[in-house]
Amino acid sequence: MKKIINSIDRGVLYMLLASLFFAIVGAFAKILSRHMPSVEVVFFRNLISFIFVVATIYKYPIKQSGGKLWLLIFRGVMGLLGVLAFFYNIAHISLADAMTFSRTSPIWTAIFAYIFLDEKINKKGWIAVFIGFLGVVLIMKPNGLTFSKTDIIGVASGVLAALAYTSVRELRKYYDGRVIVMSFMGMGSLFPAIFMWIAQYYQIPNLDFITAKFVLPNGILWLCIVILGGFAALAQIFMTKAYGATKAGIVGASSYAVILFSIFVGVMLGDSLPDIIGAFGIILVVLGGILVSRG
Repeated sequence: MKKIINSIDRGVLYMLLASLFFAIVGAFAKILSRHMPSVEVVFFRNLISFIFVVATIYKYPIKQSGGKLWLLIFRGVMGLLGVLAFFYNIAHISLADAMTFSRTSPIWTAIFAYIFLDEKINKKGWIAVFIGFLGVVLIMKPNGLTFSKTDIIGVASGVLAALAYTSVRELRKYYDGRVIVMSFMGMGSLFPAIFMWIAQYYQIPNLDFITAKFVLPNGILWLCIVILGGFAALAQIFMTKAYGATKAGIVGASSYAVILFSIFVGVMLGDSLPDIIGAFGIILVVLGGILVSRG
């Protein structure tokens, strides 16, 4: 029994550290977004993390043969679009709200696994999904049937992340986890670079979360970029260690601590505290996500 408790404690500790590091990544993304477009922040974040992953593959070669190339590409594209949406919202709304939108991904993942992987959802699972959706509506506070751009992009960040995570469940049978991450980081470096190059000649205002002109960082911003990439890599490492130390349901539930950390960090950066309706919406999203994770 003591061994089990210690194992759970270690897994939860790892996930709490990962959640803190993810909140710090969001904080530095918000700081950098004041000086450069969000797509450029995504570019630097992924480029530095890509270098970290390549270094580990160089030291510890990959053994799995692979397969499902198109699914691997699909995971990279969905992951990239999800992060572009997430970082755009970090730049335009509170860090807590942006993080909450992205943390709806477990709820969407349950639905996509039900549709595409034939995984069953029981009655309690559907109740959890409904609770999560109700929370999202309260956060968006729609005026009639109209939603703001950040609301739509926020929901998209959760949906796109869920599509990426759902594909990972199948890809793990064929690929080393580092290859899956590298496909995402590689596309997350290449395509933002292409988008910023295109934006030098042609811009689409409604797609400003994808197309924006490159702004050369200077001075302290380079340090912020390195810290951003470093903490992103640390967050991934500790998240992986957490899932290796404790049951996924327990880790998934403790991962919602990232929202609390984001509220605290966001306030330090000038965000206002969520109002009563928004706070209740966050609680419902967390509750729904925890119930889905437990399932």
